[in-house]
Amino acid sequence: MVKKSLFVLLPALFFSFNTFCQSNILLPGNPVTERFSPERLQRIDKLIKQYIDSGWVVGADAFIARNGKIVYNKAFGQADAEKKIPMQTDAIFRIASQTKAITSVAVMMLFEEGKFLLDDPISKYIPSFAHPKVLAEFNPKDSTYTTINARREITIRDLLTHTSGIDYAQIGSNNMKAIYAKNGIYAGFVYDKLLLGDAINKLGALPLVHQPGERFTYGLNDDVLGYLIEKVSGKSLDQFFKERIFQPLGMNDTYFYLPPSKYSRLTPVYTPDKLRHLVKADETTFPGINWDYPKTAGTYYAGGAGLSSTIKDYAIFLQMMLNNGEYNGHRLLSRHTVEMMTMNQIGNLNLDRNKFGLGFEIGTKDGQAKLGQTEGSLSWGGFYGTIYWADPKEHMVCLLYVQEWPYPHGELSDKFKVLVYSTLE
Repeated sequence: MVKKSLFVLLPALFFSFNTFCQSNILLPGNPVTERFSPERLQRIDKLIKQYIDSGWVVGADAFIARNGKIVYNKAFGQADAEKKIPMQTDAIFRIASQTKAITSVAVMMLFEEGKFLLDDPISKYIPSFAHPKVLAEFNPKDSTYTTINARREITIRDLLTHTSGIDYAQIGSNNMKAIYAKNGIYAGFVYDKLLLGDAINKLGALPLVHQPGERFTYGLNDDVLGYLIEKVSGKSLDQFFKERIFQPLGMNDTYFYLPPSKYSRLTPVYTPDKLRHLVKADETTFPGINWDYPKTAGTYYAGGAGLSSTIKDYAIFLQMMLNNGEYNGHRLLSRHTVEMMTMNQIGNLNLDRNKFGLGFEIGTKDGQAKLGQTEGSLSWGGFYGTIYWADPKEHMVCLLYVQEWPYPHGELSDKFKVLVYSTLE
């Protein structure tokens, strides 16, 4: 009787396991089956087309998946307006700060291997960060400054949560931008033959903008973490990402520097001119940035901003996080580590209405009150107008990509979030 019951159960168990394995990867799905309103999904089409027809956005790529099923993946407008090249869903975008979440995952993979503890001082691995100083007074005439001693060392956790006191080159506070520029520190969009380690070792000797752990300051933390990965793993960040993350997940269009065969798929960056018409960005748009850095054979692997990718590749990465660290039979992280990364790691500090975990903004109940994006969602975006979020409660992965700087009509991103949630039955 027992044996017979087992034989009856085995097919059901196999079917259940097989169903789980299939739902664990991104596959085309039916919006109705996944409880979306097809009529309301058309509102997204109308919204994005409105922004394109108004001349506010040249092109866009939008993506929604639920329960591992892709229910919406559409490209709008043009990738290159001058050449009349339509936007495609496999277009490659500069994802900039979306690199940070990938770097954070890489750090946590090494953490799981016992390479370090999160509350280790970073100076244990990168000695130039020993005995940090905090900016006291700054002279804008010549960029000289005075400092005071930091009360404690910067930890790896501080870097993962952007509470270290390290600011951002080129886009941070005026004082620190000047100090970084004087010392040859860049925001990550680098095409020269520079090495990450050289820049990070210089950065370690420069002052912090505030005491470690004192507040959230968005900065070059993930660039430091990228160098930590190189030091601990013995591989370049580019090599580590490729071997340990991109190849296992099947992220075949994600690179620091694109192979020439994929140059034609990189979308140009657009910027408003004096008449607020969108034109291609050039060397005068943002001094110090070469917009075509992904098309150069660079050697600077910026963990905070360097990657270019497709919307589908990044959706795979986010689905791995929703799957508690596993995708298509490849486990990058344990479920407990994913839980650590997606909980509040900044205590009483705030990020607008939300919190921050280890590499992701974490939605709160107060944050949900703003747009409806579910409490517990993981999110961030990039310098050029790309955004993403992953919603563990609704089992959704959502992304909207444009390629524009500055982005005066960035409210499109918030409207997209509102419309996504309004489509759920």
